[in-house]
Amino acid sequence: MCKVSQTNLMEYHEVDTIERSIDYMLRLHLVRKMSTSINYPQEFINFLNKAHSPYHTVQCIREHLQSKGFKELTERDSWNGKVKKCGKYFVTRNNSSIIGFVIGGKWAPGNPIAITGAHTDSPSLRIKPISKKSSEGYSQIAVECYGGGSWHTWFDSDLALAGRVMVKDDATNQIISKLVDINKPLLKIPTLAIHLDRNVNVKFEFNKETQLLPIAGLSLNEKNSTVKDQNNKLKELDEFTSISSIVERHNKELLDLIVKELELKSVEKIEDFELVLYDHKAACLGGLNEEFVFSGRLDNLTSCFTSMYGITNCTDSRIESEHGIRLMSCFDHEEIGSSSAQGADSNFLPNIMERLTSLKGDDSDVSDPLCKSLILESSAKSFFLSSDVAHAIHPNYAGKYEASHKPLIGKGPVIKINANQRYMTNSPGIVLLKQLADKSKVPLQLFVVANDSSCGSTIGPILASKTGIRTIDIGNPILSMHSIRETGGSADIEYQIKLFEEFFENYSSLEDKVIV
Repeated sequence: MCKVSQTNLMEYHEVDTIERSIDYMLRLHLVRKMSTSINYPQEFINFLNKAHSPYHTVQCIREHLQSKGFKELTERDSWNGKVKKCGKYFVTRNNSSIIGFVIGGKWAPGNPIAITGAHTDSPSLRIKPISKKSSEGYSQIAVECYGGGSWHTWFDSDLALAGRVMVKDDATNQIISKLVDINKPLLKIPTLAIHLDRNVNVKFEFNKETQLLPIAGLSLNEKNSTVKDQNNKLKELDEFTSISSIVERHNKELLDLIVKELELKSVEKIEDFELVLYDHKAACLGGLNEEFVFSGRLDNLTSCFTSMYGITNCTDSRIESEHGIRLMSCFDHEEIGSSSAQGADSNFLPNIMERLTSLKGDDSDVSDPLCKSLILESSAKSFFLSSDVAHAIHPNYAGKYEASHKPLIGKGPVIKINANQRYMTNSPGIVLLKQLADKSKVPLQLFVVANDSSCGSTIGPILASKTGIRTIDIGNPILSMHSIRETGGSADIEYQIKLFEEFFENYSSLEDKVIV
């Protein structure tokens, strides 16, 4: 056995003590650093667990912007005299789309605008206008498929409800919109037992109209309730109504839950609603080292969250010397084509840009007859970062991916490229983004879909063709896109926030450096 001298032993203890001291100081430094910085993955989890519908998503963004000093504007009013240089503002449309912006201290009409774009909606099941159903002793709720969801993933999940309700307000004699989130396991779409379908593991097929139908409870008093409904209808024969009452169209117990949640006096106060089903299981960090985010709606609340923090983290950074505008936009209805009053294919963003390029920021409108020319100048100098999630490489289906383009979770945002212009990325855009990423030390990845595979699209081509603004498509990589529960990367959240910060801060000084 080797003998250790007393001198060597003392030296060993001294080295060990020094190493432990260094380790302690490093850990202490890390704790102090973390205590003064934002834990973005956890903040994202908190955001996901509140943003259960597009309306709630916009409300979360609204509250965050207001907490950072942003003032709300409305499209119904004139903005003359309200929008100032160095000011921070936001405007919503339909309460499901939102645009926030910061005016540079040296802004002038015709100058560039740095824009990020995302969408607030996700594939989901939505309650039909007439949803009351019952079968074989069960109360059921009729739902409509919204977007291209992986609907088989919705089976056997505990489903809750969120959305907005139109309510009579006695105090103002108006009908107002209220958000509601019944965050409890209310509904279930049960699968058929394998004993009754031995081929279910070979091919899972179902009818979306008749078999993608949630059960909501037991209709034990179905006959009695039917008699009551008939009696109510007889009483209402003398009262004309163009549409059947809310009680006739929907499950009474569901309406009672809404009344309780919103603290209304009665069901009669409810005029109508738009409710979305969502997975009741909360979003969380997962993986052996919490490197994953497990949640629904990562497509595309990921980009909503990162663009929100991207713009608010740099609102006061060199804003006095900024000669451009920093603008974030989040649109509804991307999953169904964006063609709506509040979608990316609407006039929402062009209208806001028109307002901004016709305001000097000194209490006067631009009266120059070349005002329209100034809008075109701004568009030509601006840049649009279209941000939607990307397909991460799936280890069990690697053959579905192009061999040289396999984005990995945790390795940074993905630049999405498609020769057929399903994505708007081109080489000048890549060069510009690379400069921003190099400066902010954010790794980037490249993605091209395989030639034998179909390709999705984004709001990028829509807004690029509508405005002529230079555009690039990027997004954080995720697995199980359009599933009820997707998987993203926790490290990628901060990467994208840092990239957006750099874009907002420095785009106006870089925009004329890449010449086409």
